[in-house]
Amino acid sequence: MASKTLALQDDERFALMKFRRQVADVLKPEHDDYYLLRWLRARAWNPEAAEKMLRDSMKFRERWNADEIDQWPTPQVLKDLTPHGTPGFDRDGSPIIIIPFAGFDIWGLLHTVSRADIVRMTMQALERYMKLAFEQSQKTGNPACRQVVVIFDMENFNLKQYVWRPASEVVISLIKMYEANYPEILKCCYIINAPKVFAFAYNMVKNFLGEYTITKIKIYKSDQSKWLPPILERCDPSQLPAHFGGTQTDDDGNPKCEQKVKYGGKVPKELYTSKEDSFNNNVPFNETEIKKGGKLKLAFDCEDAGCFLKWEFRTFEHDIRFGIKCTNKKTMESNEEVPLRRVASHQIDESGFIPCQPGCHYSVLFDNSYSYFKTKKIRYSVVMTTPLAEIEQAACENIAPLATEDAVEAL
Repeated sequence: MASKTLALQDDERFALMKFRRQVADVLKPEHDDYYLLRWLRARAWNPEAAEKMLRDSMKFRERWNADEIDQWPTPQVLKDLTPHGTPGFDRDGSPIIIIPFAGFDIWGLLHTVSRADIVRMTMQALERYMKLAFEQSQKTGNPACRQVVVIFDMENFNLKQYVWRPASEVVISLIKMYEANYPEILKCCYIINAPKVFAFAYNMVKNFLGEYTITKIKIYKSDQSKWLPPILERCDPSQLPAHFGGTQTDDDGNPKCEQKVKYGGKVPKELYTSKEDSFNNNVPFNETEIKKGGKLKLAFDCEDAGCFLKWEFRTFEHDIRFGIKCTNKKTMESNEEVPLRRVASHQIDESGFIPCQPGCHYSVLFDNSYSYFKTKKIRYSVVMTTPLAEIEQAACENIAPLATEDAVEAL
């Protein structure tokens, strides 16, 4: 898309030209001016800041294999019980996303799947919505269709789940991921049926939102006469479920349009994964104590492509700081693969994985230096898996090694 069709000011057009030159080495054919403008607008038209944001996001996408995330086999519980859906499109042709947030049982999901699974599921949904929005822009010839309209229904919202630290950490991490990697895909967000207690939650999370996002959020109490008119100004009633003031129903007359919008729900307790199941006998675990003010450091060298660094741990009674740093052994350039932060691993098992690059040294750190009085007991497993090529060869020979199950699970 030519920049002259975007009605830019002279200084904005200059910033766009400069930004394109600076990131030319990482751009793909589909990265047109409209794509680049997302990053520039998110960084107040500062080409240098936008370049850093884009390059950091490229690394993030490579780490999480975002380009192939649609092929990731989503756990069935996430498919069935994650609330969201698209009933139609706004008057410009942009997708409308409805999220009945009270149906998001974060407590149950975190006792059933890993945090990494929730991150991947969120990325998968975002990528699919972006693809749908792009297809709409191609159909209509309107680049504005690449943004989405979101309606968060906060009816029956319960703050209790989010006072639980692992739940609040997951929500904040998802917000940070969205802000850092999906800038300017939001056209407008309507938060409706917000109870009084929601103000407390919003005041916390908005600290992690960019100003460009906050200005697009409109919050309404449980008064349809207040929130429906602005929504209908943007969206035709035929594109909304009758439950939300539109005219759509399912074939059986259901006003919630549950054929298009999933409303989530409680995760059955029988699906919960116990800690005993998580810490199984197939994975080697170590148990130790990290003295007050002390640290536990683990080192791994990756020599072959296709390896993954996997971790799973829990602490007893108290939290711990955890992080992973990657250092290129030739250039000595270092990157934080997992930023060092405190994790509530005494409340829920902490687990995850990262793909490793050959020729790199990985430092895993359990940090208790911030604690002057408490020694932390920890049970952990941190392993670098067999290269994927060897796993595939062994599988073909029907003599798959013990690490095969771990590596495939990591994918």
